[in-house]
Parts: sequence; structure tokens; C-alpha cells
Amino acid sequence: MKILVTGAAGFIGFHTCKQLLDRGDTVVGLDNFNDYYDVALKEGRAEMLADYDNFKLVRIDLADRSAMEALFAEEKFDKVVNLAAQAGVRYSIENPHSYIDSNIVGFVNILEGCRHNDVKHLVYASSSSVYGANTTMPFSVHQNVDHPLALYGATKKANELMAHTYSNLYNLPTTGLRFFTVYGPYGRPDMALFLFTKNIIEDKPIDVFNFGKHRRDFTYIDDIVEGVVRTMDHTAEPNEDWDSANPDPGTSKAPYRLYNIGNQQPVELMDYIGAIEKTLGKKAEMNLLPLQPGDVPDTWADTEDLANDVGYQPSTPIEVGVKNFVEWYLEFYK
Repeated sequence: MKILVTGAAGFIGFHTCKQLLDRGDTVVGLDNFNDYYDVALKEGRAEMLADYDNFKLVRIDLADRSAMEALFAEEKFDKVVNLAAQAGVRYSIENPHSYIDSNIVGFVNILEGCRHNDVKHLVYASSSSVYGANTTMPFSVHQNVDHPLALYGATKKANELMAHTYSNLYNLPTTGLRFFTVYGPYGRPDMALFLFTKNIIEDKPIDVFNFGKHRRDFTYIDDIVEGVVRTMDHTAEPNEDWDSANPDPGTSKAPYRLYNIGNQQPVELMDYIGAIEKTLGKKAEMNLLPLQPGDVPDTWADTEDLANDVGYQPSTPIEVGVKNFVEWYLEFYK
């Protein structure tokens, strides 16, 4: 297949491209290489992908409507995996406009490209952030999610609503994937694992919010990518039993699906830090701080639908995933 992967130089996009390329698909990777974090890391990922004969990189911004229209018209993709977005809950409080540009304007350009060019299936990144003020655990795609706590989560919920309208109006199969705290090699420098590892190595204190009482469903990158690829191969179909009098938020009469991808095993933040300390053989100095605006105390994914529909359940233990990341970090930054 010919597949468009947006955010190809990003953390999840890079790993997804690699898996698709390794199995023989033709991949066009799109990225705008913005400076939200170290561009050298993005360039490093892109260089590794450039080694594949079946890979092509395009430097385009999702919000550039004419460039996106031209790309879709020229390439005629079979499927699209949209992993490009302005990420980060905390940054959405500081710079809200960048989230509208990438996550709303950019996403409608993706939807229009798929609609007008006979794309067979759109898979797109949503987020556990859509659960917002929900407290019923584990989080299920069959719960109502109308109370986001930060603009980032609101834009991801908006993506799900926008995708549904295109599935309904144009019979475009769409699948939204709610990722739960992804970590692993080549991870984002603004994420906790990266920041904690860097500061512990450099004998600097780490900022531990909510006084360390967070619980997070940390999910290893290989598990995430396996879920992305399997759902891409499993084209969304209508739920014939969907009842408009008792609407299920996770499915539809249209070809529309939502899935959680999480480890299904929430981990205390202090235990996560402990796994880093154990791998480094070094204790962390901690600044214990209150909960930040927009953050939720706990996340926990119900992945039953993912297991039932594509036969897959994330499984990498924290100890293994953290060790893999730390070893990569030490090698990459020497």
C-alpha cells in the first residue's frame, strides 16, 4: 500500500513509518519540523527513515491548504495515518493558537484530502486527554467525554467529532486512537521520562507534580505502533446495532471507531521514577510540586475493544520500557 504518515519526524510517527517500511509498504512521511522541541532530534529520526528506498519525505505544514490539496492529488494514498499535531497539555495553556492551526485547521485539510482522493481508511491520533474530568476508571471509549480540562484535549475531542461527520457524510472509514502516555527510545524531550533521565544524569532536581501522587497508564512505543498498524489494517465499519436513542460514543452507524491504546496497568509516578533510578543506578533529587492546571491525577485505559477487534493488547512492563529508553538516551547523547 501507499500510506501517508503525518508527523513522520515525530516520536510516534517515526516508529510507525519504520514498522510500515520494514513490512514493505510505500510511505510518504510529512512533517513541518517545527521548533516545539529540539529540531535536531526530528532531523535524526528523518535521516534514519531516508535510508529506506520506499520512503519519501515532504516538508509541509498540515495547515497549508493548497500544499495539502496538491499532495493528496499527486500521491493518491491508499490509507492515511495522521500523527501530526501540536502536542502537550501544559503548552496549550501558553500557546493556544498553535493547537487550532495544527489540530483543527490541519485536521480538516486531512479529512478533505481523504474525501476527495478515495482514501480507504483514515487512522488518526486522539489522546487520553479527552477524558478530562472523567473519574470512572478504567477510561472506556463508551463513556461520554464532554469535559476536557485543557485546550489540547478539546482539540482531540474535536478531531473525533470532525471525523465522525466525514464518516457519516462521505462514508469515509475513520478510526481514532486515544494514546495513553507514550514513552520509549527517540521520545519527546518535553515528556517526563526524558526530563527525569536528563536531570538525574546531570545531578539536577526533577519537578514532580501533584506531589508524586499521579498514576499514569504508561504505554511503550512498540505497543503503540503495533496498535496503530493493526487498526490501520482493520478498516472501520458501521455498528449495525448502534441505537440513536441510546448512542454509544465509541461506534456509529457510520464507518467510525474509537480505541484506547494503553498498558491497562496504571503505575504510580514514584514507581516510574524508581525504575529510572534503578536503571541509572542513581537517586533523583525531587522538587515536589502541586497539580498543574489542565493535568488529570490518574489515567487508566480500558483496551477491551482493541483486543476484541484487532486481537492485540499492549504488554511491555515499565521496567523493560524504561531500561530501553535509558540505554537509548545514553547512547544517543553520549
